[in-house]
Amino acid sequence: MSTETAAEGPDIGIGPGPDIAIDIAIDILIEAGDWGEEADIRPLIEAAVAAAIRSGGIEVPEAAELSVLLTDDAHIRVLNRDWRDKDKPTNVLSFPGSDPDEPIGPMLGDIAVAYETTAAEALDAGRPLAHHISHLIVHGLLHLFGYDHEESDEAEAMERLETAILADLGIPDPYADTQPIDGGGGDPVETKAK
Repeated sequence: MSTETAAEGPDIGIGPGPDIAIDIAIDILIEAGDWGEEADIRPLIEAAVAAAIRSGGIEVPEAAELSVLLTDDAHIRVLNRDWRDKDKPTNVLSFPGSDPDEPIGPMLGDIAVAYETTAAEALDAGRPLAHHISHLIVHGLLHLFGYDHEESDEAEAMERLETAILADLGIPDPYADTQPIDGGGGDPVETKAK
């Protein structure tokens, strides 16, 4: 993958992803934001999903489907307000396709990612935008499989798993020298330097 950073605009520096076979139909909708063309970002999303499944030991049902919405801060703010009662933009939201008490069905769910927040976070952290997008896709997918970070022990376990998955993609630990913004119970993907 390229080392281009968010400061360099909508070219998110995506090269061909690792050759990882996955048995998930991924529907990508670019609704808003400077995401570029689907053909350019699809390999990045597929590689992140495949790495999460392989490195995370995730069992995927047959004929699995995943929807990824690439949008902007304005739309994700509406989703965040309507579904989480938080009237502000965020980087990523996940909407599981199954109830928590039911087995995960073929429709895994939806992941929505906001361009402006994602690009700003990557720039602030000095990380390539492609790395941060991969991280958010992994983070969102883990939520679809029941992982959470509401409690500190859950957050630590989820961070360790994300770090291992990203390492499989050659992406450095995104949590190195960072801490959750609110100190716990928040979204550990939204981080700041100590």
